[in-house]
Amino acid sequence: MGIVRAVCLSAEKGTAKHNIGRGEFVAGHGLRGDAHAGNWHRQVSLLSLDKINEFRAKGARVDDGAFGENLVVEGIDFRGLPVGTILRCGGVVLEMTQIGKECHSHCAIFNVMGDCIMPREGVFAKVLRGGIISTGDEMYAEEPSAAVSATGAAGQIPDAAASAGAEQAGAADSGGPACRLWIITASDKASCGEREDASGALIREIAGAAGYKTVGYTLLPDDQEGLENEMKKICDGGFADLVLTTGGTGLSPRDRMPEATLAVAERLVPGIPEALRAQGMGITNRAMLSRAAAAIRGRTLIINLPGSPRAVRENLEYIIAELGHGLDILTGRGGDCARP
Repeated sequence: MGIVRAVCLSAEKGTAKHNIGRGEFVAGHGLRGDAHAGNWHRQVSLLSLDKINEFRAKGARVDDGAFGENLVVEGIDFRGLPVGTILRCGGVVLEMTQIGKECHSHCAIFNVMGDCIMPREGVFAKVLRGGIISTGDEMYAEEPSAAVSATGAAGQIPDAAASAGAEQAGAADSGGPACRLWIITASDKASCGEREDASGALIREIAGAAGYKTVGYTLLPDDQEGLENEMKKICDGGFADLVLTTGGTGLSPRDRMPEATLAVAERLVPGIPEALRAQGMGITNRAMLSRAAAAIRGRTLIINLPGSPRAVRENLEYIIAELGHGLDILTGRGGDCARP
């Protein structure tokens, strides 16, 4: 449990936020009146008061909101929570969508102190249920597994509700629980709200029709360290049986998904990307340029898919029927996972 110590707002971008003490959080939007609210995944920013006080102990004179945070909370280490965590404060329900951020230009705090905590300690969230948050309110954090049953649409992937019925039907038809899927999208543009993540939504649609249950979704920029950390949290926490990634498999200097996957791998599954490249060559010779990888960490299988929706469909529909057998062996559940 944590206690809200500040509710901060800035009416215009480029201006410092200030503590208003009480604010209205609007579902699917953010803090009413805040310049950074909107229809994207970083509607609300949060910082731990404990981290701010550690920074102040170094001699920094920073007011509430100085780092661009909407909520300052005492008693919760947000950086230690996985993406997908549900945060409840009164009637307001938030879902963590991103941990940290990349700074393209140093802020005034960095220029004075040579450091800024927001890029590594700050987290971002979407508003699932709106309401009022005031200083002094209690906040509670729930694990992503609890978040799935609480929200019904884990990760808030665009058009996720359309495939929810298919996931449930797939599990019911097989007589067993659906294998748990976590989707990770790597995209600089989608992570900053410049375009919709159509590939992430398509993965959920195809996998849902095959009986997989999407329990989490992460949208991150093309940053290898952030991708590695997210995969470690999902696999080591036992949150998913299968992680499907999209994006970051090409030749651009920012394409680092295979490197992130190999960095966290305990065992490789080379046959999957080999098969995908071979199948892709029958469609386009450019398939030879894919650097996608597949690996195992713990009891979770990680598979890299391309970034474009068309290539995602071609790849995933090609392998989806065979994944169930491999996951049965990996998880040790025999034929318990739902699959066609």
